[in-house]
Amino acid sequence: MKLYSVGVRGGLKKINKANFLEDEVFLIDDSKTIYLWFGSNISKKRRDLSKNKAKLMNKKKENEVNIQIIAQNKEYGAFIAIKDTLIKGEIKKLNLERRPELEIQFEETLELIEAGISPDLEGEITLAAHKLSQQKKTYKNLCQTLAKRQLDLTKGPNKASKNEIQKKAQEIFESSSTYEEICWLIAQLNVIADRSSK
Repeated sequence: MKLYSVGVRGGLKKINKANFLEDEVFLIDDSKTIYLWFGSNISKKRRDLSKNKAKLMNKKKENEVNIQIIAQNKEYGAFIAIKDTLIKGEIKKLNLERRPELEIQFEETLELIEAGISPDLEGEITLAAHKLSQQKKTYKNLCQTLAKRQLDLTKGPNKASKNEIQKKAQEIFESSSTYEEICWLIAQLNVIADRSSK
């Protein structure tokens, strides 16, 4: 993993730790994803310069990777899992295995419905996941919802305590799941529960 600060003119400087202040831009290359983190005070011009730098770096790679734009105070998924390590400067200890990003295939599912094909289980989950993602809930809130749904399923009539839900939500929060993956998992549990109650 490589960590760079991005200067006001888009220049990269390799560094060992990040402070994540509002007037900073950081580029993190973990070989499978390029993260571009923007502090809240960054101008549009500096954002554009930084994005161009990330695209150039990506083009030089043998296999291009996904570039994820991360805004200050809106961090989620795998980035949250690596942020503390970047602050402490423990980059060499970090070796995260990343899954391929899940993208909710909403448009494809709509096309099938418009063609008169009723959605199968995956289609129902896709529609529900898309609807949930449009509600713009916080990442933390989604983790709580998923934790409660999972514990409700495993514990059955024995309700999970607030402490159990909190602990499970923290595990999910610290996982490398993206916002879309959490939406998908919640939708999947909801659709399966709805089907089994019919």
